[in-house]
Amino acid sequence: MFDVEWPQNHPNLDQAMRLAREHDIKLAVSNPCFELWLILHHADQSAFLDTKAAERRSRELDGRAGKRIDAAAYLPHRQAASKRASVPAERHARDQTAFPHDNPSSTMGDLLAAIEPVSGRG
Repeated sequence: MFDVEWPQNHPNLDQAMRLAREHDIKLAVSNPCFELWLILHHADQSAFLDTKAAERRSRELDGRAGKRIDAAAYLPHRQAASKRASVPAERHARDQTAFPHDNPSSTMGDLLAAIEPVSGRG
């Protein structure tokens, strides 16, 4: 799980992505940053964001002062966040917008789908 960090991407970002694919390691990536995933718990986000704007917007939405989040306030909204994340993902796929230019995007919903039990299965 990692962030892209706009406007200054990590210099080894492409290499890390390639190595993960080569070793069949699944990644949860938020672009521009994890705070996008927090935003998606509260609101749609389809416009490009840099890291500072995403951090500011997520604090506006949940009222926190710093980076510490109240997980209990977010857990009930994780499925809505996953659905909201699918909207820009579908647009990026349709437009053939490749990583890391797929801002905003988050695959945190894919991580949730992989680790949470499916309803109705025992």
